[in-house]
Amino acid sequence: MTRIKYFGGQHRIWATMKTKILSLAAGSLAVLTPATAMAQSGDELPFDPYLDLRYRLEVVDQENLSEDATASTLRIRGGIETDEWNGLSALVEGEAVVRIGPEDFNDTVNGRTQFPVVADPSDVLLNRAFVRWRPNKSVEAVAGRQAVNFDNQRWIGSVDWRQNDQTFDLAQITVKPIEGARVDYFHAWRVNRIFGPDSPQGIWRDNDIHNIHATYAIPSIGTVSAYGYFLDMPDAPAASSQTLGVRLTGTQPLGGEVTFLYAAEYANQRDLGSNLSDYSLDYLLIEPGISVSGFTAKAGFERLEGDGAVGLQTPLATLHAFNGWADKFLVTPPDGLRDLYGDISYKFGEGSALKGLLLRGIVHDFGATATDQAYGRELNLLAVYPIRSNITLLAKFAHYDADGFSVDTTKGWLQVQVSF
Repeated sequence: MTRIKYFGGQHRIWATMKTKILSLAAGSLAVLTPATAMAQSGDELPFDPYLDLRYRLEVVDQENLSEDATASTLRIRGGIETDEWNGLSALVEGEAVVRIGPEDFNDTVNGRTQFPVVADPSDVLLNRAFVRWRPNKSVEAVAGRQAVNFDNQRWIGSVDWRQNDQTFDLAQITVKPIEGARVDYFHAWRVNRIFGPDSPQGIWRDNDIHNIHATYAIPSIGTVSAYGYFLDMPDAPAASSQTLGVRLTGTQPLGGEVTFLYAAEYANQRDLGSNLSDYSLDYLLIEPGISVSGFTAKAGFERLEGDGAVGLQTPLATLHAFNGWADKFLVTPPDGLRDLYGDISYKFGEGSALKGLLLRGIVHDFGATATDQAYGRELNLLAVYPIRSNITLLAKFAHYDADGFSVDTTKGWLQVQVSF
């Protein structure tokens, strides 16, 4: 009986998705029909269509849950970007996330809490849609639904690792006043999160978000970023904050093929708007490294301060990229987070039969900042191989060994991505 119910549920899901996709396709045909005629006549199309397919198998073993998770999902993303006309252009992008196989994971909306979380719920939605105006090479304005990535995405990011992006409904302006300098400002009123519209936390509405980010490339020194992020989010009051910071990244040749790499960042975060807490907390990153003949090695110290009641938060970041791929620290603990890590990678270069293959390993040691409590350790492994320019294979592994915070967790991923 369970099997019959399962296939019945799958049939309803596919029927619903098929209806939505056909509806989107019908609208697209209205646009594509005259475009096809133009293509047949030899005229150049006034827009560029694209398609991206990403299949992923994710498995999770989490010590405190009775079942292991196995999530087999396919992301289908396609869109159209128009050519510029008098500085104006537009982009529309749709997305479908489809579960393939059993629902043996907690996608955050299906209620299967006996399984670990894999936050890739099935859905069909509008991912991005915006109008861009570029009157000259120094000024650009965007209005609509957009993905935004600043610096290394520590504070503002699109969370592209998950099958559904994080996007903003916003108005944004970019100014490039002199060579090497750029200033971005955007006001956002809605955050479309990775959990999708069916989740109570999938959309943060009625926000008053103002973000300003400036960069300047200084010759022989590096790129300096200064930023102010002001987040008043009624749907997430504990994450409402104001953050002011500065970041420096750069490289220095040391002779031969050896290059010194460095990154340093400091920020201060305070409560803002609907946040009922009263705090002032610091962020610190120091990350030196060496690159030679395809090898890159880095040592890092990252500190997100906590005062015992509140921890510094980065709610709009691409969080998966930081503090371990097992995702144990998506929310900073009240006692803060200290992450001491080593990161080594090798990329096969020209002349190798494995040209383009990237191998990477990271080890983390986590602890608190408000006390001397140890949290745990984590090992991360990654292999990425571009079979062709538009086909990429990925294998990834994470193991978190708990020592005072959360529980032992092991995750593995296999992924293939194809772009057209």
